[in-house]
Amino acid sequence: MMLKGTTIYSIITGACPRCHQESMYKTKNPYVLRDVLDINDNCSLCGLQYRLEPSFFYGSMYVSYGVGIAFAVAAFLITYLGFETSLLTSFIAIVITLVVFGPVIMRLSRNIWINMFVSYDKNVAKK
Repeated sequence: MMLKGTTIYSIITGACPRCHQESMYKTKNPYVLRDVLDINDNCSLCGLQYRLEPSFFYGSMYVSYGVGIAFAVAAFLITYLGFETSLLTSFIAIVITLVVFGPVIMRLSRNIWINMFVSYDKNVAKK
């Protein structure tokens, strides 16, 4: 893929932020709700430990708020301004969007959070 080696690649795909070779998650599909937050202990290729410290991903809750707001604003703009619906219809669309995309928002938030602390290393990726 063209973006491989960039932070955005790791955020979108959920790949190891250091080597971009494998998924951090045990189940790639975020809609398997019982496994949505199950993360591997470390990368089998580069050895990166995903939980950098106990409760590391609690910080992703703050990122989740921002990502959720972005999804809500997008839903509002599409429904209210794009389709010229009422405010009530736009509100319902926002709620539906947040419920439907909840698992994706959680994963994106975790991906953003870990990528704030771990950078891609092209020397590790070549091994």
